[in-house]
Amino acid sequence: MALDTVFRDQWGRVLATLVRILGDIELAEEAAAEAFAIAAERWPRDGEPANPTGWLITTARNRAVDRLRRQQVLADKTKLLARDIETGSQPPEALMDGAATIPDERLEMIFTCCHPALALEAQMALTLRTLGGLSTDEIALAFLVPFETMSKRLTRTKHKIRDAGIPFAVPPDHQLPDRLAAVLAVVYLIFNQGWGGGRVDLAAEAVHLGRALADLMPDEPEVLALLALMLLHDARKAARLRDGRIVPLDDQDRALWDGQQIDEGRALLRRAMARGCTGPYLIQAAIADLHLYEPRDWRQIAALYQTLAQQTRSSIVEMNRAIAVAEIDGPEAGLAILDRLDLDHYRYFHSTRAEFLRRAGHDGEAHEAYRRALDLAQTEPERRFLKDRLAETAPSAPKGPR
Repeated sequence: MALDTVFRDQWGRVLATLVRILGDIELAEEAAAEAFAIAAERWPRDGEPANPTGWLITTARNRAVDRLRRQQVLADKTKLLARDIETGSQPPEALMDGAATIPDERLEMIFTCCHPALALEAQMALTLRTLGGLSTDEIALAFLVPFETMSKRLTRTKHKIRDAGIPFAVPPDHQLPDRLAAVLAVVYLIFNQGWGGGRVDLAAEAVHLGRALADLMPDEPEVLALLALMLLHDARKAARLRDGRIVPLDDQDRALWDGQQIDEGRALLRRAMARGCTGPYLIQAAIADLHLYEPRDWRQIAALYQTLAQQTRSSIVEMNRAIAVAEIDGPEAGLAILDRLDLDHYRYFHSTRAEFLRRAGHDGEAHEAYRRALDLAQTEPERRFLKDRLAETAPSAPKGPR
């Protein structure tokens, strides 16, 4: 397995284990980075170890102990870690051989990152960094802030966890519901970074975290609904690209969809609905399910988006409702909704508006809207799709039937 694949797949697991051992996110990050750097040097020469993840954790833990000794701080912790290494108690290789230990450590990490003492954006950014393995550059792009701003935000957040003594633990049962909203938001953000940003590994990472949450909280409808939502979207991943371009849902090859994953998502959605709640993730999962049927029931989709908009007061939800309304009443009706929204920073707003304008016959305005969407696009498949649309709406482009 290539080292970059190990990094994508195992960074979160390695870091969560190290944080549990060391009790310090910054120290764990530095140690993990050193271990991966050593692996990049040694593995091509000596070969990949039998247990790459265990090797990385052992190497990182040893490096952390060396760092603590050199700095002559945390003497008691250094002695404790050194004694663990010398006696071989709970070696990381043994821990990583037991798959059951992995989800709990990662859940501890995500609940730590989503502690209510931290601001919501800080919670999301730190989880993306520690469990998703995103670079600070990538997180800054996701939040539309400069690199320096995000770097300082992450540092402050890690220091706050350390200085405030925020525990690395899943909270007790009576505290779980209050902490759940932030955790679900973080998991879905990770999924969307993978889904919309082309990081398929992150989408899989979010699904894995969603499964772990569902195991921990099997009676929480919004946990089940979020996992259903992610599975229903993720089931279409094999059909989303063709020749390096984004493929709209109506043009996707349904034979490439993962039917087993769709069935699992629908079963989870039914379990969530049976609990009688209609939270935002349940509504979104119901909408995602309706999109998989042909023909689509646009009136029901529009009604669900209306309910979701009332719950969330989200302009992006309103934009998606506009898409359904345009399918029912025509592109001008969709444009009337979009014109009330302040989403100039959002790339999908401009591509949606451009599509409405194109369908309404306003190719000049559509061309400019596609150009704005292209300026904001974050992945090459998006850029290729938008360049095609730009060519189709260019003044000199031949006009065929729509």
